[in-house]
Amino acid sequence: MNFYYIYILASKRNGTLYIGVTSDLVKRVYEHKNNFVQGFTERYNVHTLVYFEVVEDAESAIKREKQLKTWKRKWKLELIETNNPDWRDLYEEIIK
Repeated sequence: MNFYYIYILASKRNGTLYIGVTSDLVKRVYEHKNNFVQGFTERYNVHTLVYFEVVEDAESAIKREKQLKTWKRKWKLELIETNNPDWRDLYEEIIK
């Protein structure tokens, strides 16, 4: 069974946010952290994994990503704060 991940990266607490979707969260976050992904995350130094969700199909993942992208910033911050109040970098937890 394949899993898909909707994730939020941040530049710092309450900083710039980036929402993405992937089938390989460890690899994708590694790429962002090391600036292998040119563009927004590289330009604005958005490298901290602060939130992610797991779903079982690509269609649901893409739908959820689009939904989160339309949310007001306040709602996104509340989602992060509820699940990760210290804004820890969750990357260390997913590579174990």
